[in-house]
Amino acid sequence: MEKLIKSKVREIPDWPKPGVSFKDITPLLEDSNAFKQVIDELTSFYLNQKIDKIVGIDARGFLIAAPLAYKLNTGIAIVRKKGKLPPETIFQEYKLEYGSDTIEIHKNSILAGEKVLLVDDVLATGETMKAAVGLVEKLKGEIVGIDFLIELSSLNGRDKLGGYNIRVMAKYDK
Repeated sequence: MEKLIKSKVREIPDWPKPGVSFKDITPLLEDSNAFKQVIDELTSFYLNQKIDKIVGIDARGFLIAAPLAYKLNTGIAIVRKKGKLPPETIFQEYKLEYGSDTIEIHKNSILAGEKVLLVDDVLATGETMKAAVGLVEKLKGEIVGIDFLIELSSLNGRDKLGGYNIRVMAKYDK
């Protein structure tokens, strides 16, 4: 699966700033066969597990979470940048390489005790997912796993997510 993903992910050097190699998943999404294989692979791991909600992280995580939730017959909850969801949300601030940001989720998206799988496209510094984990925990959801298409292992984001079952489908050094 890693070979397939790497063959479909376009790397854009020096974007959004010099020294960063952006991993563009749109070619993977545009290839119906490759996208199907990725979703089927993600689904296969969770077929025999109870999952109540899949949480997709703004914005590319939504593109993975929605078909995965459909295939696993679960609900879906979304984590968005602050100000993008109507009232009755909780929020979590987090650090970025160049500042800080805030994400939020509806207060009733996850019920206490629900089994939750979090999904995003890239694990980089781990700060966004760490904040999303904080939101799920505030709502008393039980995290059963965290999945990413890609991990940028040189950024050590995994270290910020200790104690959780983390799966990645393809690793890049940077």
